[in-house]
This record gives sequence, structure tokens and C-alpha cells, in this order.
Amino acid sequence: MNPSRFKDHFSAHASDYAEARPRYPEELFAWLAERTAGHDAAWDCGTGNGQAALGLAAYYARVVATDPSAKQISNAFPHPRVTYRVTKAESRGLPAQSMDLVTAAQAAHWFELPRFYDQARSVLKPQGVIAIWCYGLCCIDPAIDAVVQEFYSGEIAAYWPPERALIDDGYRSLDFPFQAIPPPPLQMRHAWTLSQFLAYLRTWSAVQKFMDHKARDPVPALRTRLEKLWGKVDASRDVIWPLHIHAGRI
Repeated sequence: MNPSRFKDHFSAHASDYAEARPRYPEELFAWLAERTAGHDAAWDCGTGNGQAALGLAAYYARVVATDPSAKQISNAFPHPRVTYRVTKAESRGLPAQSMDLVTAAQAAHWFELPRFYDQARSVLKPQGVIAIWCYGLCCIDPAIDAVVQEFYSGEIAAYWPPERALIDDGYRSLDFPFQAIPPPPLQMRHAWTLSQFLAYLRTWSAVQKFMDHKARDPVPALRTRLEKLWGKVDASRDVIWPLHIHAGRI
């Protein structure tokens, strides 16, 4: 694998990513586990720091978690049932028909999808399951959401990579050539202070790119606006992200 050949938007702030990104709900992994006949092994592609891999480890005896970023893997959450590897989702390396489940959490829009899907078909057991999902903008309350939306589509808009359009579309336009399994409505929910919420916003690839190009941080000005709407800045507010899920069988 040549690491320089993938679009790396997150390695430079991998430790912040590990600390500030939201966690997926346990209900998601329970639902996926109910869809697979076996629970021997799962492959999580584009794992980042292993947010999804940890959830899978509660239901599968072995989880292989891969990411092309060595920096992300070096900041991954350790778990005795999770094996981390630095490799691309499209690369060969796992035995044929060895996996009960293949997942990609907030990552499939970065992949060369035809090659990734070929790998999934190769490594999945008969009737194995593949699931990909993403999340876009969160919801807090209408006034706060409007300010965040203005920030998202205004000052930093030019710095989003083109693949972000697939997130904005909720993966609806993404090709998914498998026998569909309708997912339940699921969401991530965290009670965060304003500082925790702003730390999450700083992990956005567009914010990082903006800071690289402009040599300034756009978040403090946003904080000033949000402080007027948040209430007590050390108070926790519910932050909610609906999940957009494609699941299917080979």
C-alpha cells in the first residue's frame, strides 16, 4: 500500500479525532449482530480510531479493523478482540469467506467503491452482511442548528472535499449493489458541553483545511455566537445525529 495515494483528511489531528468524535449507539451493533448467522469475525474498514470496531467487539469474537492512516491507527482504542492494520479498504489481505460482517462507518465515501465491494464479496461468508453508514449535521435546537448550518455552508464551505456531498445526501445516491436489509431508525446522542461540541467541530476536515489555508481558527468566533444561545457554557445539551444506513447480503 502507498499511503500517499489516499485522501488523508484526518491524520494530522488523529488524537483530537479519537477524543472528540461521537460514538455509535449500542443498538446499531446489536441489530447488525442479529442479522448475521455467525459471530466469529467482522471486518471494519476505514476504522479511523476504532469507534465502530469497539462496538463490534461486543458481538464478534474477532474484529479486524483497517485504515490507511498509520496515525489514526496509532491513536486507536485498544481491545483484546480487535486487531488493527494499516491498509486500504480496497486492498487484498483477508482470507476468502472468513468474515460474517463487513462494515464501514462514516468512511465509504472515501473508498473506490467497486473495488471495496469486490473485497467484501470475497471475504464474506455465504449470506454474510455488509453495512455502511454515515451521519451529517447534528441537531441541538433550532436556533443553535441555524448558526451551525450557516457556519457549515458559509465560511468553511469551500474547504469541504467533494466526497462530502455523499454525506449531505445521506448516502442516498451512493451505489449499494446488495440484497437490501431495511434498517431501523437509529441515531447517536451525546450530552455535551459547548466546549465538547466545539472540539467536535474542530475535527471537521473543512475546519482543519481552513486553518491550514487561512492560518487562523474559525471556531472562536462561532463560540461567541453560540454562547448566547447555549445557556450556561458548562451545561450539557443533547446533541443528536441521525444515522443513514445501507445494509445488505451478498
